[in-house]
Amino acid sequence: MNVTATNSLGAVQRGAIGLFLFAVVVTVFWLGLNFALPELQATGIPSTVIRLVIHTTMLGGLWLGIAQTDFDGGTRIRVWFAIAVPFTAWLALVWWLAVDGSFRPPPAGGVPALPLAIFIPVLVGVPLLLRSKRIGAILDATPASWLVGLQVNRIFGGIFLVGWSRGNLSGTFALPAGTGDVLVGLLALPVAYLLHSRTRGGRAAAIAWNILGLVDFAIAIGIGILSAPGPLQVIVPDRPNAQLGAFPTVMIPAFAVPSSILLHVLSLRQLRRLTQRRAVPSPG
Repeated sequence: MNVTATNSLGAVQRGAIGLFLFAVVVTVFWLGLNFALPELQATGIPSTVIRLVIHTTMLGGLWLGIAQTDFDGGTRIRVWFAIAVPFTAWLALVWWLAVDGSFRPPPAGGVPALPLAIFIPVLVGVPLLLRSKRIGAILDATPASWLVGLQVNRIFGGIFLVGWSRGNLSGTFALPAGTGDVLVGLLALPVAYLLHSRTRGGRAAAIAWNILGLVDFAIAIGIGILSAPGPLQVIVPDRPNAQLGAFPTVMIPAFAVPSSILLHVLSLRQLRRLTQRRAVPSPG
């Protein structure tokens, strides 16, 4: 490895470390703010602002991705609305149900709504996203780093740790769920930077990061279902997860979790298509 390549690799590593430290600072500030002002989260204002910013960013990124395809102007607008409208309607529906208290634990024998809010969008969305040719075209035109870096918002899952510290959530659920979310969020920007820099091992790191994110969800969802009162309960938590089904915390499992799962699926599809395109030999 020559000096230029070594210096370039060092610059990439420093950039990734710098982004990781930036994410750490933001996370510490966010958690510190919630510890210092315990009544802040209960107002729902921070959750509302964060969710709207994330939603707007995703829709803006979608438009930028569509703008880089070879779709004509009319098709770009139609495709954007075809995705943005149901996505926004989904958010509005979950938000309304959360404020209405629909995700609180049901009476004995009732069907819990929270698992349905998680699994139905995933079961419906994954086949549609994997089979759509237009989604594939958007992924081909969009930088792979975008879908990874966007999930830096996972650091806000650290609110589970705040809830546990206040006695509102069981450590059985909150510690693995909150720690896993924060870890995935902290790694999002560094991994996105590695992808953007096209450094060796960047795609492998992104694939591993996506798998880590999905495993984190599998653990959190599994513990949440198996520790909730009902016929499937096999884990008795040290305290009831009273905060989990209440607004605004419930917006994380009811909306952020399934939407993040879909982002992971899209990212893995994008990385796979990228690998396949690079493996095809150039004509001539």
